[in-house]
Amino acid sequence: MQVINPATEEVVATVELTSVEETDAAIARAQAALPAWRAVAPGDRARLLRRFADAVDADLEHLARLEVTNSGHTLGNARWEAGNVRDVLHFYAAAPERLHGKQIPVPGGVNVTFHEPLGVVGIIVPWNFPMPIAAWGFAPALAAGNTVVLKPAELTPLTALRLAELAREAGIPADVFQVLPGEGPVVGQRFVTHPAVRKVVFTGSTAVGKRIMAGCAEQVKRVTLELGGKSANIVFADADLEKAAATAPYGVFDNAGQDCCARSRILVQSTVYDRFLELLEPAVKGVVVGDPAAEGTEMGPLISARQRERVTSYLSDDTPVAFRGEAPDGPGFWFPPTVVTPTSLTDPLVTEEIFGPVVAVVPFTDEADAVRLANDTEYGLSGSIWTSDVGRAFRVSRAVEAGNLSVNSHSSVRYWTPFGGFKQSGLGRELGPDALDAFTEVKNVFLSTEGGEG
Repeated sequence: MQVINPATEEVVATVELTSVEETDAAIARAQAALPAWRAVAPGDRARLLRRFADAVDADLEHLARLEVTNSGHTLGNARWEAGNVRDVLHFYAAAPERLHGKQIPVPGGVNVTFHEPLGVVGIIVPWNFPMPIAAWGFAPALAAGNTVVLKPAELTPLTALRLAELAREAGIPADVFQVLPGEGPVVGQRFVTHPAVRKVVFTGSTAVGKRIMAGCAEQVKRVTLELGGKSANIVFADADLEKAAATAPYGVFDNAGQDCCARSRILVQSTVYDRFLELLEPAVKGVVVGDPAAEGTEMGPLISARQRERVTSYLSDDTPVAFRGEAPDGPGFWFPPTVVTPTSLTDPLVTEEIFGPVVAVVPFTDEADAVRLANDTEYGLSGSIWTSDVGRAFRVSRAVEAGNLSVNSHSSVRYWTPFGGFKQSGLGRELGPDALDAFTEVKNVFLSTEGGEG
């Protein structure tokens, strides 16, 4: 499989695809490694994860530049992503020694609970954020005593393969954490159907997530799904309009809009709608699009020619484009930051996840109308609310059907807080202290203290 640099269209690596037979062999090795890994003393497992984190930190610049080359991420973003892997590993390194059960008062004995590892965990990683999303799965899974088989996206396998090398350098046994580059219908599908894989973690499109969930249901297999989004950025008239407009491009054009959390619908109160567009235009045109390896670049290319064709298909000569930013010519899968002002709420620009640097700006009348429009979607992953009214901020936050909301901010991800979606944006939560529970089964044990005769 050839790996392409999306900024230059050059082949940067060739990676061997994993077959079904090789996938089965890897799963068998992971299953065989499970008893020894779960028996590692909690403190020792914690030390191994900290050593893994330290290895990532020492390799951070190399990882970042590898991601720039493979994924077209800007250098600044890629450094953050590698740092996120390090931080997530450090966070969950504290878990093995704190994975406590409970003592529950019962008559006639002692009742205790244990958190037992599930077994082999299969993780299917997307191409839009290859490093952090991989870590959100493997760090808590390993901390809880599971073994991991991980399939990176076909387009972006390089950093996952490097992370596996770093894990081995840190002392984590090779069969405990394996990376299997390959095609979804081959490797990913085998994770779903193989009985030894006890849980599947998938991040990707809602359509594929539904198929994975249906397949896992055949074995009542555990799943965590982080799927699509069409998040709303709600701007009320009492907001700091200058700040809301200046930051809006980074809420949707980050990673060229290839982000499930992208605020790809900007809902603006009608009384300030025109003024907001006036403020938004220079902010959008000021986004620095270009060589992702250059310091200061703010947006790189789309991941592939196919993805550029998909984004382009949403726009025609009749599309109400308000304004655009700039994008390079020549090699690379470039697309300019684009702002549209659809007149129909059923326009695909408003309803569908484009997964590119296109944002729709839509007016609303009042608070109730803003909530109605924000919830008028099958998705519910993320969103932002801009207002100076604290009461309104809490009312709207409670009313909007989304798993991750920010007030006067566009931040969606903190490794110490839960992340996940409502409705068709997914199932379960990643990150934060509670994510560890998704990689364990609770076992209840009752010990009778009733004395016998004799």
